[in-house]
Amino acid sequence: MEHNVYESVHEEFRDLCRVFLAREAVPYHDEWERDGVISREVWRKAGKAGLLGLGVPVEHGGAGVTDFRYVAVFIEELVRSRVTAPGFVAHNDIIASYLATRTTAEQRDRWLPGVCAGELVAAIAMTEPDAGSDLMGIRTTAVRDGDWFVLNGQKTFITNGENADLVMVAAKTPTARGGQGISLLVVERDTPGFTRGRKLEKLGWQASDTSELFFDDCRVPAANLIGKENAGQGYLMAGMPRERLCIATVAVATAEKMLAETLAYATTRTAFGQPIGSFQHNRFLLATLDTEITLARVFLNHCVTELNARRLTVTDAAKVKWWTTELQVRVADRCLQLYGGSGYLKESPIAKEWANSRVQTIYGGTTEIMKEMIGVSLGL
Repeated sequence: MEHNVYESVHEEFRDLCRVFLAREAVPYHDEWERDGVISREVWRKAGKAGLLGLGVPVEHGGAGVTDFRYVAVFIEELVRSRVTAPGFVAHNDIIASYLATRTTAEQRDRWLPGVCAGELVAAIAMTEPDAGSDLMGIRTTAVRDGDWFVLNGQKTFITNGENADLVMVAAKTPTARGGQGISLLVVERDTPGFTRGRKLEKLGWQASDTSELFFDDCRVPAANLIGKENAGQGYLMAGMPRERLCIATVAVATAEKMLAETLAYATTRTAFGQPIGSFQHNRFLLATLDTEITLARVFLNHCVTELNARRLTVTDAAKVKWWTTELQVRVADRCLQLYGGSGYLKESPIAKEWANSRVQTIYGGTTEIMKEMIGVSLGL
């Protein structure tokens, strides 16, 4: 397994990302956190800079690159710049990949140029108040009525929920045997019957707009069906390894950043006449975290290589997701402890990382679900 998978072209792209974020995002991020939403203007600027729709074909406004390493570089630079990542990841990679691969030519022409330009912000709506990791537990329904689907139900914890112009909704379609089919429908902003509820206040990721969505006899054109009716579960399962690799990339980049900053602090902060990092307990702790983060980086890079080769398995995606996110939470906790009282202050960078880290083991499939999947792969 290679420790470093990036080449010179990826590092050039990293410089582009870093300069863009330093100019267009970092100076405004505190304001976005206070508002609880990322400015629409930065979406358009990101599109103009070529940072959106990286995997979307050029003819539809994207960069046309299938190499996941470019996606990983952008994610890493979001993390290292302390710019809220979930909204960009959901829009730029998860949803754009569905729209680029599961749609008709007419749908691609209609949606993708706006998505790549940042004129249309996208969201995916799967989670419901009573259904999270259990996709088959969703209650939202889509009933066919001629050239329309009538959508009824509720979604929650939806990233980009307030900003979204396009929402890809997972709904039960009763036409399937036993009424258990799931279909994916794109609901556009201002569609009658589509309303947004609360903008949810979270422990972390304050600038990421996360909302409740409601559908009350919402009439969605059949032309907005993604792929085939009742095939949505298969599409979602096929897309999960990529989504989980995005989450793992956030986890490893965040853990690396937290450790680097804590090491710097541990060499300058003194107690009892010596740097706190020189105490054996702290030295051993930091050595352990450094080793574990290195192992996580090597496995993550291996999974990136496997995804690029179209060999990344559902099982390995589950492994890298649960291991790296649990490590991220552990690193955040241990590093905050080393900062002491100053680390517990709300404005402290490590406190923000601690709060942001906690959800990583929950969304995209909980750690427990990941372990279940791995257990099943072992024949248990």
